[in-house]
Amino acid sequence: MSDTVLVVGGGPAGLSAAAGISAAGFKAVLVEKEDRLGGAPILSGYAKLVPSGEWAKDAIGRMVEQVEGDANIQVHKSTKVTKLDGDAGNFTATLSNGDTVQVGSVVLATGFTHFDSINKPEWGFGTFPDVLTTTQMEQMVGSGKITCPSDGRVPERVAILLCVGSRDRQIGREWCSKICCTVSANLAMEIKELSPETEVFIYYMDIRTFGLYEDKFYWKSQEEFKVKYVKARIAEVTASDDGRLLVKGEDTLVKRPIVIPFDIVVHAIGMDPNEDNPEIAETFGVGLEKHGYIDKAETYTNTCGTTRKGIYSCGAAYGPETIDDSIAQGKAAGLRAVADLSRA
Repeated sequence: MSDTVLVVGGGPAGLSAAAGISAAGFKAVLVEKEDRLGGAPILSGYAKLVPSGEWAKDAIGRMVEQVEGDANIQVHKSTKVTKLDGDAGNFTATLSNGDTVQVGSVVLATGFTHFDSINKPEWGFGTFPDVLTTTQMEQMVGSGKITCPSDGRVPERVAILLCVGSRDRQIGREWCSKICCTVSANLAMEIKELSPETEVFIYYMDIRTFGLYEDKFYWKSQEEFKVKYVKARIAEVTASDDGRLLVKGEDTLVKRPIVIPFDIVVHAIGMDPNEDNPEIAETFGVGLEKHGYIDKAETYTNTCGTTRKGIYSCGAAYGPETIDDSIAQGKAAGLRAVADLSRA
């Protein structure tokens, strides 16, 4: 029996799992396919995190420093697991860098892929330079200045369109991505902080700022920052003769068509299953649920379990998840993995 756990994925959940494994007195081998640790918050340049309000580069950066400075954690970046042989308690993992490692259990913290707005072409992404995604807008917030990419002017009006790549059966996305409403409310406030003269509108089917997020983000954005919420069905985003963007659709509260000009339109993109999940499922011998996320074992007595004994998972690998809950689940998965080693 090995005293080591293999952690696949170096985002918030994987970092938390590796740190928890080390804190319990065991060793972790952390494998990350990208050349940096930190996952989506770092690789995609997130701004301030929900709900803490701390900059992603600082909060997740501390987690990266903790893991990279831990002698019990061996990190392999720009690396994938190409093969996993053996059974629970005695796995042999072959890495793409030519290494092999002996591990007793595995944690899959393989995360998600951002929805590609090219798959929603009628809403203007890829056609008009001033149609952005939330990740691109967060990068702009991180730069400290809000401007139109097309010509550098300060926008008078910004629209954020919710549920882009979520709750849309027509494009095969039959799930809510859970965090987009709150992230968008937070982003709207960040835009207003940097550019107080800019009006921000959020177009929504439903608002799902669940739990304590309702007060801190939904109501605060309206009452303190004067963000305007419009319940609507958006049909398309086009351009006017003067080059401004036109958001067309129906205001579903008053039941009338709308055509509203904007300077920037932001797609609140959802979470897709990790695009590598078919390969991950084959390599590790685990199942996928019908949407393509990693399938869960029975939850109540096999927390963080997968369909294969000795392999656990956590966070957005299972489905859309918040960063804070992903971190908590990463810790739980790491402790499930070391419990196997402790019992042996």
